[in-house]
Amino acid sequence: MPSKVEKWKDEVYGNEIREHLMEFAEQGWDAIPEDEHDAWFERFKWWGLYHQRSGQESYFMMRIGTPNGVIKPGQLEVIGEVAKEYASGPADNPEFGDAYCDWTTRQSIQLHWIKLEDIPEIFEKLEAVGLGTQQACGDSWRNIVGCPVAGKDKHEHVDAWPVAEDLHETFKGNDDYSNLPRKWKVAIAGCDEGCGQGDINDLAFEPAEKDGELGFNVRIGGGLSRKEPRLARDIDVWVPPEQAADVAHGMSTLFREHGDREDRFNARIKFLMDEWGPEKMRSVLQEEYVDFELETAGEDMRDQYSYNTGSQDGHNDHVGIHEQKDGNYYVGLNVLVGRMGADDVIELAELADEYGSGEVRLTQRQNIIVTDVPEENLDAFTSEPLLEDYSPEPSPFMRGSIACTGTEYCSLSIVETKNRQVRYARWLKDNVELPEDHKDFHIHLSGCTASCAQPQIADVSLRGMKTRKDGEPVEALDIGLGGGLGDDPRFADWVEMRVPADEVPGAIKNLVNNFEDAREGGETFRDFVEDRDEETLAEMVEPEETDYHDPYMHNTKMTWYPYAEDDDMQSSPAPTDGSGEPLPSDD
Repeated sequence: MPSKVEKWKDEVYGNEIREHLMEFAEQGWDAIPEDEHDAWFERFKWWGLYHQRSGQESYFMMRIGTPNGVIKPGQLEVIGEVAKEYASGPADNPEFGDAYCDWTTRQSIQLHWIKLEDIPEIFEKLEAVGLGTQQACGDSWRNIVGCPVAGKDKHEHVDAWPVAEDLHETFKGNDDYSNLPRKWKVAIAGCDEGCGQGDINDLAFEPAEKDGELGFNVRIGGGLSRKEPRLARDIDVWVPPEQAADVAHGMSTLFREHGDREDRFNARIKFLMDEWGPEKMRSVLQEEYVDFELETAGEDMRDQYSYNTGSQDGHNDHVGIHEQKDGNYYVGLNVLVGRMGADDVIELAELADEYGSGEVRLTQRQNIIVTDVPEENLDAFTSEPLLEDYSPEPSPFMRGSIACTGTEYCSLSIVETKNRQVRYARWLKDNVELPEDHKDFHIHLSGCTASCAQPQIADVSLRGMKTRKDGEPVEALDIGLGGGLGDDPRFADWVEMRVPADEVPGAIKNLVNNFEDAREGGETFRDFVEDRDEETLAEMVEPEETDYHDPYMHNTKMTWYPYAEDDDMQSSPAPTDGSGEPLPSDD
C-alpha cells in the first residue's frame, strides 16, 4: 500500500500546489483546515516551504535554490532585502539578532519566520531577479550542487557550470520529474579537487577522461541520513558533457519507477542500489532508460581530490584568496555556521559590486565566495570592516565549523545547534592549539540523525542526543572521529555516546592533545583515527567540564523558542496573523 504521503501527493502535487498556496496566503493561516495541516505542509515543501516546529505555528522556513551555489549580480541584494523585510520573528537570537540568511550544505539559502501571508510578495521579489523556491524541498530534484567556482577555477578540467545550469533548466518545474518517491540529490564537478562531494549524493558526475576526451564518470546511491550512510557507487559509465542530461533523465526516471513508494524510510536510491548492485543498475539504465550505447568509465581524477579529505594539502575548502583562470581572484569568506545577518548580506552585495563583478557563490561548507576581484582591488576589499567578521583567514576551529538548523526551528532536531557550535568554535579557538601542520580541522554538529550538517564526513562528528547529568535530563552529543571524502572516503567512527553538551569542548581539547602526543611522524588526524581501534580512540576523547559555559543544556526541544525569555510552550505567541499578532485561541 502506498504511504499516506503518496496518497496526499496523488491528490495535489508539483506545480499545481502554487495555486493553492496563493489562495491560502490570501485568506490567511486559519484557511488551512486543521485536519489537513500535515498534508498541506508536506505539499508546501515542493515550493521550498517547511512549517517550523511546535510552538511556532503559522511560521515557515523558506529555502531558495541556487544551482551550484551561483548567485548572479543583483540577486544577493534582493536576498538580503527579503530577509530584512520578511524574516523577522517574535523573538531575537542572542548570537545573531533578528533577520538573517542561512547558507546551507547544499549551496542554498534558508530564511526563517516567514509568514504565509507574505509569500506572494516574496515570490514576486525573488522571481523578478531570476531566483525561486520551486523544488527546493519535496520529493523531486533538489538544488544541484557542485564546485562553487565552476567556470573560474584553475584546477578545472571540465567547465561543469553550463552542465549544472542545463540540468537545472531541464528538470526544475518539469512535471515528468515532479513526483519522485523521495528527494533526488545531484552533484556535478569538473575540477580535480572533489568539491562536488559526489560520494554523498544520489547521482554524481565526476570529471574523467575517455579516449582523450573530457567528460564525467557516473556514481549512484550516496547519502548520509537515517544512521545508514552510503557512498555513491561506480556504475562503470562515462558521459560527455552533452549527454549528462540524458543520463540524468534516465536515472531519475528509473528512480521514479522503481523507488519504494510504500515505505518512505526505504525510498532512496541508495537502498535500491543495495538491492540491485552496480551491475544491474547499469544494465537497467542501459536497457530501459537511455537510447544510446553507454560508454564504460573513463580515467577519473579521484587520486587528486583534496576537498574535505583531511590531507592538509590542496583545497580542503574555498576559504581564502585564490587566483582564477582569467587572472582575477575569488575571495572565500568564512561564515561561522553559515549564518549571516540581513544587513551584512546587503553590505556584502554592495562590496561584491564595488570590488568584483557583483556575483557571489555559496559553498557546501556554508561559506560564501566573492568572485572576479581584480588583483588591484584585493587589498581594499580585504581591508573592509565587514571582513573582520567574515574573514578569509579564520582560525581552523572557526573555519571548520558546520551546524544544522537545530531545535531553534526544526521539528526533527533533538538539541540546539547553531549557537552552541558558535560557542564551541570560539572556546576552542581561545583554548586549543592544533599541531602546526594542521590548518584544517572540521567539526560538524547535527541535531539528529537526518545528518543535514553532514557529520559523518568530519574530523569530529557531533550528533544530537539526550542524557542525564546530576540526575537531570540534559542535551548531549554522540562523538565520532575521522570522517572525510577524497580518493579513499570513509565515514566517522562513533566512539563516545551521549556526552553532556557542556563536556564536549573539554573532550575535543583532550582529543587534540592526545593526538599530538601519540601521532607518529607527520600523521594526519584522519590517518591517525583510521589506524586505531574504537576503544583506543574512545580513551583519547576524555569528556570533561571546563570553564566553557553552555546555556542550552535544558530540553530546548520542549521550548517554543530556545532563546526566548519566557520559553515555555504556553508563552508562545503562535499562531499569529499576517502582521504577527496572536490569533484568538480555539479554547
